[in-house]
Amino acid sequence: MTSHALRAAPYSRPIPGPASTLTPRSMEAILSGELRRRGRTPMDPATLRLSVLIPVYNERDTIYAILDAVHAVPVPKEVVVVNDCSTDGSREILDSLKAQGRIDTLVHQPVNRGKGAAIRTALAASTGNVVIVQDADLEYDPADWPQLLEPLVDGRADAVFGSRFLGGSHRVLYYWHSVGNRLLTTVSNMFTNLNLTDMETCYKAMRGEVARGLVPRLTSDRFGFEPEVTARLAQVGARIYEVPISYSGRTYAEGKKISWKDGVAAFWHIVRFNVVRPK
Repeated sequence: MTSHALRAAPYSRPIPGPASTLTPRSMEAILSGELRRRGRTPMDPATLRLSVLIPVYNERDTIYAILDAVHAVPVPKEVVVVNDCSTDGSREILDSLKAQGRIDTLVHQPVNRGKGAAIRTALAASTGNVVIVQDADLEYDPADWPQLLEPLVDGRADAVFGSRFLGGSHRVLYYWHSVGNRLLTTVSNMFTNLNLTDMETCYKAMRGEVARGLVPRLTSDRFGFEPEVTARLAQVGARIYEVPISYSGRTYAEGKKISWKDGVAAFWHIVRFNVVRPK
């Protein structure tokens, strides 16, 4: 964090009213008006509390390592884990970690619903003034959090995307995956009028009140969460920043779950979420 961010005055203008009592349209009006009125809205670093949202589906081999990495970052945090009906023993491991105090909130989904549904569940259970999605598969490194948090604490952003294409170190893997990601980002940008380089990134850090305000507007259960949350942030006029992050992608043999079918579906999600808004 920069020194001027550490001297910033506390943020004192929360968006009024609980999200649960507002319709999606009224939430959009409140968010849009509030965000337009904001210039720079720094938050007091002393009040920072990060909600780490971790969706888990069959990740028994990486759960311990990712929680070690999460807890190694010296920032006040709550760890919210949603187990998406894992069948590989992850549930029992997570129960043990919860009992040890390494997980603050643990939710077991009764059926497998997908990553998007798990994130929505975790987001609704979060209480921090900043939230971030953290995959459990070790592809994304929590050591990158400081650069993601800085624009939020400094008051320049309402959401920060961690881009895998802005120069951070990365494992060299699938060429066509990178082509697909860039193509999806370009199509998304055409609808949202944003100039993102990595819409599909997992690392999206957001001010807590903005993120929880979007919950009634989010509907995607699987990997459509990424284009949907991007569209909804654009629609409410959120101030979005991008920062470079490192990336260590997995092979399919190592457990990578997203496939070409999800990539094809993403095109439909981009069109649907940008053209059709919740009533």
